[in-house]
Amino acid sequence: MELTVFGATGGIGQEIVRQALASGHQVTAVVRDPARLTVRGEGLEVFRADLTDPEALRPAVAGRDAVLSGLGARSRKDAGVATRLTRTVLAAMEAEGVRRVLVVSAGPVGPDAEGAGLLDRTARGLISALLKDVYADLREMEAELARSATDWTSVRPPRLQNNPVTGTYRTVVGGFPEKGRFIARADVAHAMLAMTDDPRTVKQGVGVAY
Repeated sequence: MELTVFGATGGIGQEIVRQALASGHQVTAVVRDPARLTVRGEGLEVFRADLTDPEALRPAVAGRDAVLSGLGARSRKDAGVATRLTRTVLAAMEAEGVRRVLVVSAGPVGPDAEGAGLLDRTARGLISALLKDVYADLREMEAELARSATDWTSVRPPRLQNNPVTGTYRTVVGGFPEKGRFIARADVAHAMLAMTDDPRTVKQGVGVAY
């Protein structure tokens, strides 16, 4: 497939690029600063762009099979960035007639796991309160996706770790894995690539965790 990756210098974004290249895909990595992208490989195109201008992004998405985004706030002070940048990406995609997009959101944005215990519900509530601005941004980002003409998927992980890919995580379309409390960034990337051509995940939020 021909893929475009936004947020390609982030923890999940670089993993998407690395794993996609290893699987033989053609990858366009959209970055502000090419020096921050440490991944190299045959089939990689590095596209430097201002992420605030949809017109500037159109060449990066034109003709692609799917767009994958790891864009999001790195801290509370960045709250709002996920919605703003995703809105720009969606505008570029719609202008080019590209439909498939997968984005990283967060577990607390979606529903509790079916059968979640008191400990899990309490922990999720505390985290949501502490990061309320970040999660409000992600909810608005998901609303932008729902209003768009794209075939979107919002991937909702819990606490992220920097462990190697395992491929043994659980996914729940429209929900969240019971007792799913963490996952490696590498496995979030693996899940997103696996969902790219999975029709069950279109226009759905998908919880992913161990």
